[in-house]
Amino acid sequence: MQLGLFAEPDAGPAGLRYADNFIEAASEQALIGRIAALPLQRFQFGVFEGHRRVASFGYRFDYALQRLTEAEPIPDWLLPIARQVEHWAGLREGSVRQVLCTEYEVGVGIGWHRDKPHFDKVLGLSLGSPCKFRFRRRSSDKWQRHTLEALPRSLYMMDGEARSQWEHSIPPVEARRYSVTFRTMNRT
Repeated sequence: MQLGLFAEPDAGPAGLRYADNFIEAASEQALIGRIAALPLQRFQFGVFEGHRRVASFGYRFDYALQRLTEAEPIPDWLLPIARQVEHWAGLREGSVRQVLCTEYEVGVGIGWHRDKPHFDKVLGLSLGSPCKFRFRRRSSDKWQRHTLEALPRSLYMMDGEARSQWEHSIPPVEARRYSVTFRTMNRT
C-alpha cells in the first residue's frame, strides 16, 4: 500500500456532505421540466438584479424590506423530493420549510455569500450540468479554499462550520444548470 503525501485528504469544510446520483436521470428530467415551466424571475437584491432566475416557496427573503416573508406554499410535486432529502439528512419529516428553484443560463454564476441566518441547514440538488461549488473562509491573512464538483443529480448539505463559517459561490456555468435548494429554519 502506498501512502499519499498528506496523512488525510482535504475532505472540505466540516459539516459539508455530498452524495452522487441522489435521484434517477428520469426524475432529473421531470424536475427540470417542472422548474422550466415555473414563472421564474430574475433574483432581486433590492435595487440590484441577479442574472439567475428563481422561484421561492414557503419563504423568501425580501431584500427591499430586509426581512423574511411568506411565499407560495411548497408545491405538491416538490414534496416527495423534499421528504427524500430530509430522510438522507436525518431530519424529521416537514423540516424543509423553504425551497428555491434556480435556473443558471450559460455564463451565469453566484458570488461569494452565506445564506441568510433565518435558515439553518441548506441542502442543494444539482440538475442539468455540473458546477464547481466553491468554499472559502478567512484564516489570518489568507483564505482556506475548497472546491466541490457538484455533478448532475447530486445532493449536498451545508451544516455546522460549512454553513456558519465558510462562504460559498458558483463561478459562471458552462452549460444550463438548474438547482433546487431546500432549507430548514433557524430556531432563533
